[in-house]
Amino acid sequence: ALMHHKAGERMTGKLPPFAPSTGPSASGWAGFGPRRAPILMGIVNVTPDSFSDGGRYYDARAAIAQGQRLAQEGAEILDVGGESTRPGATPVPLQEEIRRVVPVIEALAAEGLRVSVDTRHAAVMEAALAAGASIINDVSALSGSGSLAVAAQSKAAICLMHKQGEPHDMQFNPLYEDPVSEVADYLLERAAVCQSAGIAPERICLDPGIGFGKTTAHNLMLLKQLSRLTALGYPLLLGASRKRFIAALAADESPATARLGGSLAAAIWGAGCGVAVLRVHDVAATRQALRVWHAISQTEAETEIKAEVRMEAGA
Repeated sequence: ALMHHKAGERMTGKLPPFAPSTGPSASGWAGFGPRRAPILMGIVNVTPDSFSDGGRYYDARAAIAQGQRLAQEGAEILDVGGESTRPGATPVPLQEEIRRVVPVIEALAAEGLRVSVDTRHAAVMEAALAAGASIINDVSALSGSGSLAVAAQSKAAICLMHKQGEPHDMQFNPLYEDPVSEVADYLLERAAVCQSAGIAPERICLDPGIGFGKTTAHNLMLLKQLSRLTALGYPLLLGASRKRFIAALAADESPATARLGGSLAAAIWGAGCGVAVLRVHDVAATRQALRVWHAISQTEAETEIKAEVRMEAGA
């Protein structure tokens, strides 16, 4: 059983040590059963201005086709968003965001696919849930007007993300004294607020918000210490795919679409730290990387390989 923190409990100075952690899996969250590998959440941006694929799937038909393709590649969740929250992004009118996401969610959910809505607005959450979404993925951790009530009244699973500032200004000058502790405190506080509103802890997943109001140094620190966050008692979502910190760490100016190598490195690192959900653009490549990593890392695989080696040697 997962150990969830009660409302009001804080974790400052009490984070788990740096020891590697398997972390809570997503078993039970969003209807998932027992599992060992992270869930793959495929990104479907129905926007003209997302940082990586803005405009590519802006047309509903193209977005639906992209969701279907990601599902075929192994995505178990399709994360549909109609408002870019990239650094410097401007807000989208609510009705426009709803117009973008509802047809896509309806079509994908009608095929029996598990769909999440990536939004920070209560009205969009309501429309998306009515259209068939079963997960709310909110970069503002249900802090927006009416969002907590919508989530509590639904049966949806919840993703709570940490960010500092708003999309239009969050990268101007993000400051932290201790990024890992501050992110953990915030996420636990939001989880406690959700539980006080009647959202069962089993419905909650946490996301440290890589790239949201963080410098490259902050992102690197959070990634290095992911095992402290996966030990908080909730499934952890990691969204590092194609983000700017990859180009910064690689000391190149690669565009978002050329950051697959760094994205896979971050995904494998996250899996090793016990991350339960990986939010990615490149589902097929991530799935392949995870399968190889999983085979290499498992004890039973080592036993089988040793046996095969002995047989080949005539032992």
